[in-house]
Amino acid sequence: MGDYIGYVAAVLTTVSFVPQAFKTIRTKDVSGISLSMYLIFTVGVLLWFAYGVSLGNPAIYLANGVTAVFSSIILITKVRRAVGEKQRHP
Repeated sequence: MGDYIGYVAAVLTTVSFVPQAFKTIRTKDVSGISLSMYLIFTVGVLLWFAYGVSLGNPAIYLANGVTAVFSSIILITKVRRAVGEKQRHP
């Protein structure tokens, strides 16, 4: 039962990033997204991924690996926009 709960939780939390990642890719609008929050979050997710790998627990490493991809897309878009803004407005 515990594994089932873990997999359902993993799917739900991972899928929750899909709409934001697709919207970010489509619109390139990251104005309402906190750079520091996404940086901290992405590092945390990568650490959860590493933890899951070290335990050999697919519920942890698969969910966090996919979430890391989506959060990285958002983070990279935010960083690129921030750098572009700095270059236009020194």
